[in-house]
Amino acid sequence: MVRIHKLTFGYSRQVPLFENLGLTLERGHIYGLLGKNGAGKSTLLKNMTGLVFPQAGSCLINGQPAAQRLPSVLEDLYFLPEELYVPALTARQFVANTAGFYPRFSHQQLADYLGEFEVPDHAVLDKLSFGQQKKFMIAFGLATNTSLVVMDEPTNGLDIPSKVQFRKIMASALTEERCLIISTHQVRDLDSLIDTVVVLHNREIVLNEALDQLAERLTFTTLREGQEGEVLYAEESVRGRQAIVPNPDGRPSRVDMELLFNAIAGGGQSVINYLKQPVYEQSI
Repeated sequence: MVRIHKLTFGYSRQVPLFENLGLTLERGHIYGLLGKNGAGKSTLLKNMTGLVFPQAGSCLINGQPAAQRLPSVLEDLYFLPEELYVPALTARQFVANTAGFYPRFSHQQLADYLGEFEVPDHAVLDKLSFGQQKKFMIAFGLATNTSLVVMDEPTNGLDIPSKVQFRKIMASALTEERCLIISTHQVRDLDSLIDTVVVLHNREIVLNEALDQLAERLTFTTLREGQEGEVLYAEESVRGRQAIVPNPDGRPSRVDMELLFNAIAGGGQSVINYLKQPVYEQSI
């Protein structure tokens, strides 16, 4: 679906943001793109959607260069940027003017999504609150039924009940033919939603792993006093000392994405180095 090969990009040629970056994203998955503020998440998404152009390397969508923005690619791609602009139109008028660009647009799905989000379709979009605008654009994007849906910080501006609705709606929208990519620095917003985590750190993709595979290789636990054994990462919390430790027995456990992200973004290499080892070496 998405193939990024040796991508080099920077807003200044003297200071590249990415160098030789590689990433492959497939249909049938919900990817969570994580990274610290300023890591380049939004820029990477703009490369995917053809809004900025690589200095070297390539970014292909279904085999076509994203930078060419071919109609056949754009009609099968929906991008929700972090900063929204909505026109002074009602939701119905916006749909009437825009839905025709997407051959598989479903008016019934849009009505269902707006109902779940409690967004009226008769309201003028630029008079809605930012959170309501965000929910309308999320609903519209999913109703396009494009194969590729890219969302940059979609939960910014949403209250807690709306975030719960967002996770429910996104999960229901996934099919084997769709690839959903969600960028965020609010890691907990992606709990129980994504199936694959991608971490952008220090100008490179340091992790692109399915959560079930992470759960088989790592254990996320609270350390007991005097507990021995290898600890890959640990931090203090109100629940005690939270840690990531090897999981040589392969017993699945729940992945604590916030703890995982802190371990990587904090500069520690122990978790990444451990995951790079072949499985058979970890069991020796």
